[in-house]
Amino acid sequence: MTDNHEFEIVFDGEVPGTPERVWEAVTNATAAWLFPTDEWPSVNTVEEYPNHLVNRMEGPDGWFNQLEHVIEPLDGGRAKLHYVHSGIFADNWDEQYDGASKHTEFYLHTLGQYLRYFDGKPVVFTDIQGPAASQVPDGFVALKRALGVDGVAQGAVVELDVDGVGRLSGEIDFSNQHFLGLRTADTLYRFFGRNSFGAPVGMTVHEFSGSGDSEATAQAWGTFLERVYA
Repeated sequence: MTDNHEFEIVFDGEVPGTPERVWEAVTNATAAWLFPTDEWPSVNTVEEYPNHLVNRMEGPDGWFNQLEHVIEPLDGGRAKLHYVHSGIFADNWDEQYDGASKHTEFYLHTLGQYLRYFDGKPVVFTDIQGPAASQVPDGFVALKRALGVDGVAQGAVVELDVDGVGRLSGEIDFSNQHFLGLRTADTLYRFFGRNSFGAPVGMTVHEFSGSGDSEATAQAWGTFLERVYA
């Protein structure tokens, strides 16, 4: 028996880009800050460039997943973003809603980082999932300890030696109990404490150097995560 329950997650904030650049980011450049969505079986039910976009997927029994972006220009090359994620969760509604709502803040922060530092650059995207052993209460804390950033505040400049990956120099651009963002000169590293939401710890790498190798990145970070949770 499923327990279908509608949800709505709303975000209002500013992003560092014109409406045209924000539109490009949320339509054609999702791999640069979120994940590739170009193969989603979705349709744009509203498409008023560059200010109003509604993207929707539908399924059996009334299921749907919808993303709405309302983008308004502000002074200084900034934009006001009104974002609404709505749909239906089947089963584990509280846990799914908690995870999705907390992810929203991190994803839209990452959108801002992309627009501010890497807008328009080609990206190589890599998604790496931790092993099942990471799905424990202190799974994300263990990752932060292994990286050497446990207790390091958002905004701190860091030099990290990551076993099997190499030396990373950059800024902790986001940090809370569930998520960690590291921005280097050419890459956004995003770490997800999904152990709090019933899933393994995961991460994404968004590389803008022009010479990214997704297979090698996945291998290096995957081996690192296996070691962390061995």
